[in-house]
Amino acid sequence: MDFHFGEAFDAIAQAIPRNEALIFRDRRLSFAELGERSRRFANLLLDRGLRVRTERADLDGHESGQDHLALYLYNGNEYIEAMLGAFRARVAPLNVNYRYVEEELLYLFQNSRSRAVLYHAEFAPILGAIRDRLPDLDLLIQVADDSGQALLPGAIDYEEALAASSAEPPPVRPSPDDLYILYTGGTTGMPKGVLWRSGDIYPAAMGGRDLAGQELPSLEAIAAQAAGGPGAKCLIGPPLMHGAAQWGTFMNFGMGNGIVIPGENKKLEPADFLATAERERCLSITIVGDAFARPILDELARRDYDLSGLLVVGSGGAPLSTAHKKEFLERLPQVTILDSIGSSETGAQASNPSNKDSGVSTGDFKPMAGACVVSEDLKRVLAPGDDEMGWFAQQGRTPLGYLGDPDKTARTFPVIDGTRYAVPGDRARYRSDGSIEVLGRDSVTINSGGEKIFAEEVEHALKQHPAVFDVVVAGRPSERWGQEVVAIVALREGASAAPAELQAEAAKHLARYKLPKLFVFRDVIQRSPSGKADYRWARAQAEAETQA
Repeated sequence: MDFHFGEAFDAIAQAIPRNEALIFRDRRLSFAELGERSRRFANLLLDRGLRVRTERADLDGHESGQDHLALYLYNGNEYIEAMLGAFRARVAPLNVNYRYVEEELLYLFQNSRSRAVLYHAEFAPILGAIRDRLPDLDLLIQVADDSGQALLPGAIDYEEALAASSAEPPPVRPSPDDLYILYTGGTTGMPKGVLWRSGDIYPAAMGGRDLAGQELPSLEAIAAQAAGGPGAKCLIGPPLMHGAAQWGTFMNFGMGNGIVIPGENKKLEPADFLATAERERCLSITIVGDAFARPILDELARRDYDLSGLLVVGSGGAPLSTAHKKEFLERLPQVTILDSIGSSETGAQASNPSNKDSGVSTGDFKPMAGACVVSEDLKRVLAPGDDEMGWFAQQGRTPLGYLGDPDKTARTFPVIDGTRYAVPGDRARYRSDGSIEVLGRDSVTINSGGEKIFAEEVEHALKQHPAVFDVVVAGRPSERWGQEVVAIVALREGASAAPAELQAEAAKHLARYKLPKLFVFRDVIQRSPSGKADYRWARAQAEAETQA
């Protein structure tokens, strides 16, 4: 069975209407109230002429027949209200990276052909600067904030527009074929819009499965799962412009849980994050890998927080190292660390749970439905125990393609023996015990003397050293080896470590040919707001040292 987000959310809201769905600062919305606000937003979009222009059956996988809404927002209730409202109106919402500069924003808005944008007032000046070069953009909705920016010419205020809009069910019937669009990239290439049918992404990553991993067969089953859930609260740390945060939000809705957004919504502020988890008695927190884990762990070392009700630390979107998992379990021995992996092109693929009894590892994942490994030449599906390195892949519920890019769609979603797969570029091995070892993205692999070295495994090894706060690894040209490994390292405040010490630590975990040939020290490692490493920046640091 396929469902669209509107009917799935309505089933949940009807089952638990008074349960808290969304908490942000002084705003606390029940499922019923969130549903009403999303209906008002849907009717606002429809009243302004946004609609479906061509049905899915008449389109290729890289095409969209819907009008698009760009979400240019920090975290807040408006993000979720707008996503739900757009789905109800059959308008496709898409994420905008709020760190983008003018040129990047112009590219994304032009590439996405967005007809409407919902944005925080802080972004009015940069949006105003490119407005004249965006002829398709004809609806601007501004969310008030503390920036003091006035409404752009022709823009409308979000809260005023919502209050004036109808709370009745919108006069359109959404379809499971309607799009969910997730823009990905920007650290290793230009952003790409991944197109999913809502009927596919819902079970693939956004709440359409039960705890055993089986797809929910009916709206009644969706409602029953929500009503039977703990009614707990989950604290979402990463930006909602990041897929991991969107997926975590909707999965928790499906389990009947409420979402809590920290008061500091522009960056991770560890004290505010943990104080919010303590105040709301959160059952789970969601982070993105080591970039979130390290400052949170340092804050836990600085002062005590009552997190006795916290049972799950969920991480996805970037690697979470073994060292940080161990430290979480030392400080919060009651928790299970649920390290998940997936991508914009695959949905949730695999998980690696760790607790004080099971011990910890990094890179070893238990596959979920449809996850598999295909051969390097994209001609075979590998079996557990096949002694070769292949590609981490997904079959079954997969995206339609990349917006406006038929060639990249064909390359990333190949057909093998009549079955379509998503192969976004992570290298992997299928172990004989059924687990999958994920080695990292091939685009950031370093080829040294004919040996492939994965940046992430070197990063994991170096993070075992107690002086390392953060690290990213890149390659630099080498006359002898073709490429050689360079580690860009940020040390913890007040700590020191010589290159030889770091090399010795890495040598405990890695073969000699994988060890860094050079260590570059920086005060801060540049990452995206979601915590992902910026490998273009890392390569620039490595090459700058070469030139010096």
